[in-house]
Amino acid sequence: METSFASAVVILLLVTDPIGNIPLFVALLRPVVPKRRVLVIARECAIAFLVLVAFVLFGRTLLELFGLSDRSLTLAGGTILFLIALRMIFRSPEGIFGESPSGEPLIVPLAIPSIAGPAAIATVVLLVSRAPQRMPEWLAAVAVAVAVSFATLLLAERISRWVGERALIAFERLMGLLLTAIAVEMLLRGVEGFVRHLQQG
Repeated sequence: METSFASAVVILLLVTDPIGNIPLFVALLRPVVPKRRVLVIARECAIAFLVLVAFVLFGRTLLELFGLSDRSLTLAGGTILFLIALRMIFRSPEGIFGESPSGEPLIVPLAIPSIAGPAAIATVVLLVSRAPQRMPEWLAAVAVAVAVSFATLLLAERISRWVGERALIAFERLMGLLLTAIAVEMLLRGVEGFVRHLQQG
């Protein structure tokens, strides 16, 4: 089944998880001077955007370099999505990506892996490998997803105060359930492609 632009944006929003990142950003930016917080958020989103764009442009070349097939990438991407979805549903105190270093965050853990994590990278590489002729669409989808993350994280403290921590956790678990379904679908596609490859061989 062909992935539409809207579907690509939705999947990228699920894997970049701006709502789920709100508690992490609020906690890590609390020691940062308020005037610098916007700059830090903009910097981290820009870094995440550049990382994802790099994988959109050169991800297919990396696949060919390492001799990886679309089937293996689909299975790997589905597995990563599934594990992250489980951690979204059954979140531990240290968060989805484990403990975070102290001090003003730079690249880790906000840009990578909170926004441009393994699931997001696998997703963009998979989109390009399936339809390389639609690369402008995938670049636009990445731009939209990161822009939404930027806007959401700019309002992170307000959203956190308005809805409360419990509501954020409930919403993230709901998104985790949806991401689980997407991950299972990717795994099924990978298995189907592998079986078809065996039959042709």
